Amino acid sequence: MRRWLLVVLGLIFSGFFLYLGFRGLDPLRLWEAIRTIEVGWLLPATAVYFLAAYIITWRWYYLLRPVRDVHPHRLFPLVIIGYTGNNIYPFRIGEVIRAYLLNRQTGANIPATLTTILVERVFDGITMLAFVFAALLFVEFDAPGIRSGVMILTAAFVVALLAFFALALRPALTRRLVVALIDRLFPARLAEPMLDLADNLLSGLEALRSPRDLILTFAASLLSWTVEASTYWIVLHAFPFTASFFVVLLMVGLGNLATILPTTPGYIGTFHGIVALVLVAFGVEQAGAAAYAVVMHAVIWLPVTVAGVITLLRLGLGWQDFARARQAVAAARHDTP
Repeated sequence: MRRWLLVVLGLIFSGFFLYLGFRGLDPLRLWEAIRTIEVGWLLPATAVYFLAAYIITWRWYYLLRPVRDVHPHRLFPLVIIGYTGNNIYPFRIGEVIRAYLLNRQTGANIPATLTTILVERVFDGITMLAFVFAALLFVEFDAPGIRSGVMILTAAFVVALLAFFALALRPALTRRLVVALIDRLFPARLAEPMLDLADNLLSGLEALRSPRDLILTFAASLLSWTVEASTYWIVLHAFPFTASFFVVLLMVGLGNLATILPTTPGYIGTFHGIVALVLVAFGVEQAGAAAYAVVMHAVIWLPVTVAGVITLLRLGLGWQDFARARQAVAAARHDTP
């Protein structure tokens, strides 16, 4: 029931943002704006997007190394398949398939692997907030409500982030707190399996206890997302309008922060609405802004999805493995190691 509720909420949020960005737009004007773009810019933009994905693979490598030392060349296909899962299926199933495939190939512990992926999302949030703040410092943006919302969200995020890192850097204290919490909330027959699961999850945080790997992970986050933002910048050149790179950072930051909301696979609707709204706020005509949102989404959705499908087939996998991944992860969360 909860999954169906998330699907419904995702459709609602996606429809809402799509309405905000595209309301009143004549479809013929949208098509005309798309039809007249310079398509030659899309190929280098796609190449840059794959470069960003490869840098993200190195970030995962730094986080994953305490769990299982696997070279980024071997991890990159799993990252691409993960993108495909997120683009096609709801509930961010791509994160699950990554952990499942890594377990199949190397025997890596699934809960610990999922924790490294969760930590990736934390670093993504930090980077997106940095992008938004950089944009708000350097561009004129007459929207006090958005500024206030960003400030409140940042304050809450920073508090949670400090607590998260404090616990990660003090594993003994963290385990004592977890043990106390489990003893209070769960009956004795469930306490031991829950403690085993907690130990597996805490092992996924070990990379944060190494200052070197922590710095490398943060640097890889900044670099990968800056390279991905360059994809947006390159695609802008296919259109007759322009915008500063800080506007691009605002699009990337707000668009990705919005993924904390339930949404459709591939962030269809949510992505389009936010990108169009940001461009219109900076003086781009609505048809052009909407056309850019459609083309930009195609650049970051279609090639990597096709590449993920090809990679699945080369590994001898199929669509049924996404269902197997969910089952394997559910079993790993409940089984004692």
